[in-house]
Amino acid sequence: MTIIGTTVSLTVDDVLASQRFFTAHLGYAEQAASDGFVSLGRDGAAVDIVLLARVTHVLPPEQRDQLARGLILAFITTDIEAEEKRLRAEGVEITLPLREEPWGERLFQITDPNGVIVQFVEWLTPSASENA
Repeated sequence: MTIIGTTVSLTVDDVLASQRFFTAHLGYAEQAASDGFVSLGRDGAAVDIVLLARVTHVLPPEQRDQLARGLILAFITTDIEAEEKRLRAEGVEITLPLREEPWGERLFQITDPNGVIVQFVEWLTPSASENA
C-alpha cells in the first residue's frame, strides 16, 4: 500500500463556523464544497480536513449523529511561542495555555466553534528539555 495523503473527516453542527475558523486562523483554504460538506486543504505537511454537517446523508445512518467530540487534532510545529502569540492577537481563545511536559513536549490548545480541539505541539530535543 502507498499512502499519498491524509484527511480527517469531522462531523459538526455548523460547517460554516468551523470552515471560517480553520481558514481565518490556521491557513486552510476551501478545496471543494456542497450542501453540508466542505473540504479544506493547506500547503505543507498538514492534514486535509473534511467538515460534514451532522445530518448529512453522505454518512451511514449510524454515524450521522456522532459529532467530533473527544478528538484532538494535533499539529506539530516550530516556534510554538510565536504561534500562540499570533493566535491570541487574532482573538482566538487559548483553551489550554502553553505548557511543557516532562518528556519534552511543549503544547497549547485552542477550540473551534464546534468544540473541535486543536493542539499545537513542539518537541524539544533531549538536551533542550534537560536544560529547560
